[in-house]
Amino acid sequence: MRHHVVLRIVTNIMIPLIVIYALYIQFHGEYSPGGGFQAGIIFAAGFVIYSLIYGLDVAQEAIPPEVARFLAAFGVVIYIGFGLATILLGGQFLEYKVLLADDQAGETLGIIGIELGVGVTVAAVALTLFYAFAGREQD
Repeated sequence: MRHHVVLRIVTNIMIPLIVIYALYIQFHGEYSPGGGFQAGIIFAAGFVIYSLIYGLDVAQEAIPPEVARFLAAFGVVIYIGFGLATILLGGQFLEYKVLLADDQAGETLGIIGIELGVGVTVAAVALTLFYAFAGREQD
């Protein structure tokens, strides 16, 4: 694909914008519909576009499949970690207000934390699935 200069230039412009939009959705999800799941899918879609233009081997050098699998599990650990922290602080599972002295601030921190875990997991699982299907041999 070296001869597709226009596609590469457009991709180089669009990918950072897609990632920034995914981060916006991730951290604005507390205030409006959206959050972790949508941000994870948007990030993964940007990475799929990158791999379609530059090749699967280049994409797997940027984020190796082993790293994607690790991040899928790590996102779940983040989610569960916030839940266990609320239990250890005397609340119920995912009762965010016990995380900080101010109830509102605790709920904000808790929601941002679990949405981060969801976003990391969804993006990593989507990339893992893409790698699995894109790497299959053509019959």
